[in-house]
Amino acid sequence: MAEIKQPQRTLPVTGLIFVPDLNVDICKELENIFGAIEIKSSSIPFRHTEYYCEEMGDNLSRQWIAFGDLILPDALAEFKLKTNEIENKHLNEKGGRLVNIDPGTVSLSNLILASTKNYSHRVYLGRGIYAEVTLVYKQKRFTPLEWTYPDYREDEALDFFARAREVLKHKLSELERSR
Repeated sequence: MAEIKQPQRTLPVTGLIFVPDLNVDICKELENIFGAIEIKSSSIPFRHTEYYCEEMGDNLSRQWIAFGDLILPDALAEFKLKTNEIENKHLNEKGGRLVNIDPGTVSLSNLILASTKNYSHRVYLGRGIYAEVTLVYKQKRFTPLEWTYPDYREDEALDFFARAREVLKHKLSELERSR
């Protein structure tokens, strides 16, 4: 019989799509959940789909954030529920979101994102939340899969997640040395 082992800790990350004039400190609210911000990407224009335009408007921005407190992978569903609460606190006058927050985890082998939407390549975690392997790490870099969103395929995203993986490696090393 195979031995059951504790999974390796992962680095929590979020992808944000937001209105450019967002006047609330979403980062502070996220830090209350995930811990201190470790690294952030720059904000870039989000131009990959019009999916969010009706709800959020035009000229949206995209940013990725990695947090310093390592988590076990099974915390992902709970974090998605908490980020949904943040989204629902910050609505425009029409009831649409001002920010879309997609939480995920970076491991040494992949990036997994949480979603409320089922699809053939997603696994149900419970409480209405699904997990999707979005990027895999092979041949010393993150690689998109056939269903990876277009903005997660771009160099800006791949570079960010490579940096996040390095942060994770460093933190895992520190954990190992402290044992």
